[in-house]
Amino acid sequence: MADYDLFNGDADGICALLQLRFAEPREDAELVTGVKRDINLLKRVEAKVGDRITVLDVSMDKNRDDLIRVLDAGAQVFYVDHHFPGKVPESSALKSMINEAPNVCTSLLMNHYLRGAYREWAVVGTFGDNLKVSAEGLLKNLNFSDQQVTLLENLGIYINYNGYGSDLNELHFKPDDLYRLLSNYKSPFDFVADNAEQFDKLESGYHHDLTAAKTTEPLKATDSIAVFVLPNQSWARRVSGVYSNDLTNQNPDRAHAVLTEKANGNYLVSIRAPLNNKKGAAALCMQFPTGGGREAAAGINDLPVEMLGEFIDKFEQSYTS
Repeated sequence: MADYDLFNGDADGICALLQLRFAEPREDAELVTGVKRDINLLKRVEAKVGDRITVLDVSMDKNRDDLIRVLDAGAQVFYVDHHFPGKVPESSALKSMINEAPNVCTSLLMNHYLRGAYREWAVVGTFGDNLKVSAEGLLKNLNFSDQQVTLLENLGIYINYNGYGSDLNELHFKPDDLYRLLSNYKSPFDFVADNAEQFDKLESGYHHDLTAAKTTEPLKATDSIAVFVLPNQSWARRVSGVYSNDLTNQNPDRAHAVLTEKANGNYLVSIRAPLNNKKGAAALCMQFPTGGGREAAAGINDLPVEMLGEFIDKFEQSYTS
């Protein structure tokens, strides 16, 4: 029998797993993760009878065939996520918690499952997923100072930022290494206190890349939508997701698309629905090959360059009343 922990390499996936493994340790579990857009994780598991597989913060819809495969092989699967799931397989070996509500993330679902046992890490993951109102809801009755809340928010943003890149070599920390480092601390405050060098590396990288992104002029901007195109460079790939979040926070009534040029001439796309109308991002992206996500935030892994005009037209139609 073997244990596998599969998780998205962003803040939500990492912080969901931290909570679960503090409560239910599986020290010998094999970690399976990758960059933020590496979500076909179950294909990397050769399951056997009795194996226990945990899957956090990756689309069931994108992993369904392999989910059915590992269930048929006799594995037990615990699946927690907030993306579009498609049809959930019927199996007594599958336990799932799926909630697509726009103000929910996997860290929040895990916090509920564990009855708030490690709420501080749930707060970090929720802030990292740009769900500020939901994170602030978790903070009620914790009596943290404004400075402490800001630290939790920044840590979530920096962990999330670290997950973006075309491959692991572009990240400041590999997600499994970062998880192992964080897993030594049941309180995020203790992690920051003991790891000033690592925290500073994330913080300085985030601000450097975000400053570069902010010099970009929009390809198109209206009161309802804005489209930005970043160059085919490592810093742009690292910052694309958090830059999308930053734009949305600064302009809560506007939808944003951040496209990053790829070496093959196509685009990597990050979509954020308006903060004040968290709807439609997944439906938009699923109209294009390699697209998917959730209501408030979605993406397209490889938008063909010849479809750019069609994408902008559909994006504008989706968010112009």
